[in-house]
Amino acid sequence: MKEQAPRITAVIVNYRSAQLAIGCLESLNDERQREPGLRAMVVDNASDDGSAAAIAAAISQSGWHDWVELVISPVNGGFAHGNNQAIVRLITDCAPNDLVWLLNPDTIVRPGAATVLANFMAAHPEAGIAGSLLIEADGAPWPYAFRFPSLLGELERGARLRALSRWLSRYNILEKMGDQPSRAQWVSGASMVVRGAVFADIGKMDDGYFLYFEETDFCLQAARAGWGCWYVPDAHVVHIAGQSTGLTGQAPTQKAMPGYWFESRRRYFIKNHGRSYAIAADLFWTIGHILRLARHRFRLPIDREPRERLTDFLSHSALFNRAERKTA
Repeated sequence: MKEQAPRITAVIVNYRSAQLAIGCLESLNDERQREPGLRAMVVDNASDDGSAAAIAAAISQSGWHDWVELVISPVNGGFAHGNNQAIVRLITDCAPNDLVWLLNPDTIVRPGAATVLANFMAAHPEAGIAGSLLIEADGAPWPYAFRFPSLLGELERGARLRALSRWLSRYNILEKMGDQPSRAQWVSGASMVVRGAVFADIGKMDDGYFLYFEETDFCLQAARAGWGCWYVPDAHVVHIAGQSTGLTGQAPTQKAMPGYWFESRRRYFIKNHGRSYAIAADLFWTIGHILRLARHRFRLPIDREPRERLTDFLSHSALFNRAERKTA
């Protein structure tokens, strides 16, 4: 008897971006010509702009009922919480080699991406997670994966000084990748495939994170459980608004970071390394940032930096904040 092919379920968490989510579904519908078993779950994260109704109408008008399910969350609990609304439904009958494909609503899947990822995961049973090559809206490739945060990585992140970044290159969070599949420490949650067996081993995502660091944490838990994480550049996914937050990317802008970014960062370090390490990470970042500000003040100009960045960082530091929400 022929073994049933693993299922691929794309999970799209939407918040006030219905037209983008519908565009993502359209690209997945095209992919179903190559991967008939591909299906999708859209979780509307309590949007108050009519998004759920618009997505439901698109599903009905396009005849997508046989492969798209809309889940309406009563609250906006963040990215991990939204994904978990779908994940808990999927893992009840998820075979070990079935795949859950986390996709941002502002992504467009290029032809063949689903097949490339499915074939890669089938050929690499040790791989628990895989990320694709992200393409920016202007068509430029964004060939990066990431390293786990560390003390020296935080020093580099706080300083953003060219000479120091070169010296600490092996600790930089952002890691430029080549044109062949490669091991990575973690990959962007904008397009991240997870093997069903990983959820069986480590559970769902930690929805104690509202936004940011949740996929970093998930990849770390998977790595600790023995699963490999890979970057697969032959799978192309366009990320339309990939740099809109200004917090990631090849040339991140220096807009003010929201409070939940700092809270997620603090949670990540305390959860995974303990409070003492989190405080040390804060000190390393602060030292780096002071070096950055000193260079700006006394020597050469640097790119725009919000004046409140250091104040915001210290106000959310592990040194002054002890309460953390429970891990999901």
